[in-house]
Amino acid sequence: MTTRNPWLWIPTLYFSQGIPYVVVMTLSVVMYKNLGVSNTEIALYTSWLYLPWVIKPLWSPLVDLFGRKRIWIVGLQFVVGAALAMVALTLPAPNWFQLSLAVFWLMAFASATHDIAADGFYMLAQSQNRQAAFVGVRSTFYRLAMIAGQGGLVVLAGSLNDHYGSASQAWMVVMGLLGAMFAVAALWHAFALPKPEADRPTGSGGNVVADFVTVFAAFFRQPEVWRVLLFLLLYRFAEAQLLKLVTPFMLDPRDVGGLGLKTQDVGIAYGTVGIVALTVGGLLGGWVISRVSLKKAFWPLVLCMHVPNTVFVALAVWQPTSLVLVSAAVATEQFGYGFGFTAYMVYMLMIAGGPDGQNPHKTAHYALCTGFMALGMMLPGMWSGWLQDQLGYVNFFIWACIATLPSFAAAALVRIDPGFGQKTDTDGARS
Repeated sequence: MTTRNPWLWIPTLYFSQGIPYVVVMTLSVVMYKNLGVSNTEIALYTSWLYLPWVIKPLWSPLVDLFGRKRIWIVGLQFVVGAALAMVALTLPAPNWFQLSLAVFWLMAFASATHDIAADGFYMLAQSQNRQAAFVGVRSTFYRLAMIAGQGGLVVLAGSLNDHYGSASQAWMVVMGLLGAMFAVAALWHAFALPKPEADRPTGSGGNVVADFVTVFAAFFRQPEVWRVLLFLLLYRFAEAQLLKLVTPFMLDPRDVGGLGLKTQDVGIAYGTVGIVALTVGGLLGGWVISRVSLKKAFWPLVLCMHVPNTVFVALAVWQPTSLVLVSAAVATEQFGYGFGFTAYMVYMLMIAGGPDGQNPHKTAHYALCTGFMALGMMLPGMWSGWLQDQLGYVNFFIWACIATLPSFAAAALVRIDPGFGQKTDTDGARS
């Protein structure tokens, strides 16, 4: 095995994993809002962009069966970089909306496949206990990508819009810069990623269809798999609806129930302060799990994930004008979300790794988990814009609090290995 210090590649790998996701799921929302697209259209069409993450299990065995995951990672980063440059080129066109959506679809498929390879590579290059220990690190740099995307790039787009007097030109520059950054990331990972012995094709060399069936069947043969599926689909049921409307809520004028913030202010409050709080929450969640195990930390994490949704009800009712107050409220909700979401991530690692952590199909099974996670985000997100148009922001955010109840019910049904996620000492005893 060609070894590399994990700090040399895990931070950059997960930063690179986060950027295309935040571009497709969040920056596209801000960009389309700046360019005059309605809330209903934004929520509907950008929710469809979740589909590649939903159906990626259909091709996830290909990453296991053919080629090394290291090669998949580098190649797909070049593809994402090219797609970002293509988005910039579509914006001046007369049919820019349809063209940009098509390129976002291409980017989403490349990003979803990159996620399969990156998560599988992470599990192959790290022991099971180190996987849990580094959950906070990978989450941190994934969230830093969100800060760069939702914060820095949104602020940059707003500033360029003021400078050029054109939202289209501003977003062309932003997407072009991101494309160049991804080309650099691909070159770096071609050098920095280790070469673990386990990173090799797992196909039998025989019938590919039979190999596919074997991989999928092994996942669904788990005892009481229905509990797993319910949790994966429902844990973020409320958050899936909330997420699509936070940015429009902040940008919409006060007379229609929004906060009337400038694009730059949203970049500061939600994209910077909020994501920093999200990152701190994720780090703390990983640390807590590593100290006491996922099972013992589970319900505090679940509560912290869902209870802070109430801050958006308060923001919608009072419509504060202070950016400091808005930022503090957003930070509270995002900290709780980051803290609670760690339980979801570690649970997926537990399911993918199998009872002893030696599941030979862990890459494809983790992809299956994230596919169901994406489906749980996609379907509620699709109707959220229409629902907000019908209810108004105050009632919509009240509904988002009520919608946490299915999440609590699904959490009550899961079964967790009592010691999973807790660090061990060198003798294998619990520390």
